[in-house]
Amino acid sequence: MAAVDAQLFWLSAKVPNDQFLLYAFDGSPDDLDAAVGEVRGRAGGCSELGLRAVDDSRWRYPRWEPGTITDEQFRVHDGAGQSWQDCLDAVSRLPQLDSTRAPWRFHVFPGVAGIPGAQSGALVAGSVVVVQIAHALGDGTRSAALAATLLGRRQPPLPMGPPDRGVLLWRAGVAAREHRRLMREIEAGSADPPGVPRPMLSVNAGERRRAVVRTLVVDRAGLPGRTVTVGALVAIAGALGGYLAGRGEDGSRLGAEVPVSHGGGLQAHNNFRNVGVDLHPELSPDGRADRIAAQLSAHRRRGQHPALRASAAAFASVPAPVLRWGVGQFDPSARTGAVSGHTVVSSVNRGPADLAFGGHRVLFTAGYPALSQVMGLTHGVHGIGDTVAISVHADPTAVDIEDYLDRLADALP
Repeated sequence: MAAVDAQLFWLSAKVPNDQFLLYAFDGSPDDLDAAVGEVRGRAGGCSELGLRAVDDSRWRYPRWEPGTITDEQFRVHDGAGQSWQDCLDAVSRLPQLDSTRAPWRFHVFPGVAGIPGAQSGALVAGSVVVVQIAHALGDGTRSAALAATLLGRRQPPLPMGPPDRGVLLWRAGVAAREHRRLMREIEAGSADPPGVPRPMLSVNAGERRRAVVRTLVVDRAGLPGRTVTVGALVAIAGALGGYLAGRGEDGSRLGAEVPVSHGGGLQAHNNFRNVGVDLHPELSPDGRADRIAAQLSAHRRRGQHPALRASAAAFASVPAPVLRWGVGQFDPSARTGAVSGHTVVSSVNRGPADLAFGGHRVLFTAGYPALSQVMGLTHGVHGIGDTVAISVHADPTAVDIEDYLDRLADALP
């Protein structure tokens, strides 16, 4: 494994980080066994979906090895007459994967009533598929490509190259030199400065003993701003700013942690970094959209600076025992009093609406970024075709989910 993938693999033992890629379809298969069998056949044709994690030496990195796709990787949750919210509640309770046995699992919820967009005059039952994938196997973009393979898309994920280990001493020296250069450029005003930590708010508290999930479905064209990500951030800023103000909290420094792709080659299954984005709830939606878009652009420029690339290369060269020790020191219960963002907003375009299950077309796709000790509220923004799902994953001891969801629905078109 590449260093970043191994880090996520080891961290999963302390903080669950599986991804849950939900796909809703406009009906249930007449022959469920045949539909699942078709998916299994596609899985067998994708070598990456046959991998298993092997971690058998403290002195080296874990590795991916070919394995056998098993019955354990396909689960049918057949609850007669279950509602859409019943289905979401069941998704929130799914246990974490053991990547040494199977780094992904295909869950099927047939006969789900009340799926958004599945009504035509009378109530029509659809089906929901959840592809659960260990984060070490892929970031949001790669996991979506693997899930799409299972659901019929013919374009396979791009092949992975071997990790680029390099020589740590050399790369660390280059990273230090480029960092000094970046600092000089920031002082001169020719480079964008890093984000500033923000004080924690009530949404960063809570007990994390249980969680709730909700999903709102909107048309892509109705979102404000030039991109789906910006439009979703604008709506979340308005809803979350109003929610906090209603509780007497100061949201003037309200911000979100947003994963962005850092480009580069495909030597790792995870190619992203998290950036802090100011949400500006005090501005009008149009003004907010302009400021958010400008800051995201600045983060992308910063990500192309040689200093950040050199830092990533140095991290990729860290010896396995050193990184393993560092992950072992991580205390998931620790709270620092400051955060890079008060909520997470993960936005992924999952491509055209060309997926199907048992002959039924996809309606929308959703996802629920994991909570953490300092993150009691996260958002998933996922598009397929012309439909976007904005999902909320929350700790009910930190967030009044119904109040917040009403505010978010009002902020969306």
